[in-house]
Amino acid sequence: MEYKFEKIGNVLKVALDGRLVAACSEEFKNKVLEHLADNKNILLDMSKMSHIDSSGLGALVVLLQKANAVSGTVKLACLQPRPRIVIDITKVYRVFEIFDSVEAALESFKS
Repeated sequence: MEYKFEKIGNVLKVALDGRLVAACSEEFKNKVLEHLADNKNILLDMSKMSHIDSSGLGALVVLLQKANAVSGTVKLACLQPRPRIVIDITKVYRVFEIFDSVEAALESFKS
């Protein structure tokens, strides 16, 4: 799993590439949490994320909880078919705002 951080206005965009699974989810969560003090709004660009498991979902939920605790949020963009199935089956879509494009997600932070 690779991820890149990019500051866009008041949003930290994190581009994910690969598989967010048990082997890397803890490290990913901790890296993003390191940025939370300076960036309470996080956008996860999942256009290159090919798979997510329950550990990866857990990491996303923890990020959302921590962001909410500092009056921020975590939004998801560009879900690919396999991760979308996992999100749908687990009904995690109920707690995250999900967008078809990075642009639409970034625009939503302005409202």
